[in-house]
Amino acid sequence: MKIGYMRVSKADGSQSTDLQRDALLAAGVDPSKLYGDHASGKKDDRPELASCLKGMNAGDTLLAWKLDRLGRDLRHLVNTVHNLTEWGIGLKVLTGEGAAIDTTTASGKLVFGIFAALAEFERALISERTVAGLASARARGRTGGRPYKMTPAKVRLAMTAMGQPETKVGALCAELGVTRQTLYRHVSPTGELRSDGVKLLKSQ
Repeated sequence: MKIGYMRVSKADGSQSTDLQRDALLAAGVDPSKLYGDHASGKKDDRPELASCLKGMNAGDTLLAWKLDRLGRDLRHLVNTVHNLTEWGIGLKVLTGEGAAIDTTTASGKLVFGIFAALAEFERALISERTVAGLASARARGRTGGRPYKMTPAKVRLAMTAMGQPETKVGALCAELGVTRQTLYRHVSPTGELRSDGVKLLKSQ
């Protein structure tokens, strides 16, 4: 069975699926087997695509007008097609740069294998650049990770304030720009240093 999937980027009616619909119908997709989302290419939430995939069975073929209608990016596309292959479902792209992809044929599988290799190459490059960037930062005395919201000055202020019975914790957190959880990891309700606070003051 042929199942068609369509996507346009805007949900305000300024874009239409008519062109995609006509191409999919011409390719033999039954009108009752068409699914369409209105979502950005970078958006994860695609309920119609999820429903489409959920309703497919081994031996079915998923048809998309263009490659970019299906995947957010190359890696997402490769993962999607990998899942389809495991489920025994084919993929066919009707037009555009991915028109040679038809995983129901040997030549189409070969073309998609090249895409998968490129995705793996991209992942390796990103990993290599990340490792090199962290090494360079460490060489300059910087370490990776998110910066602390608490600073030594804030810890000292919190120690003084928490030791006073009239202190309102909510107001103190707002003044310091931290959550209660962050505050209590550094300073106890009586103003004593806790492990994170000790580490932060020692790191000066």
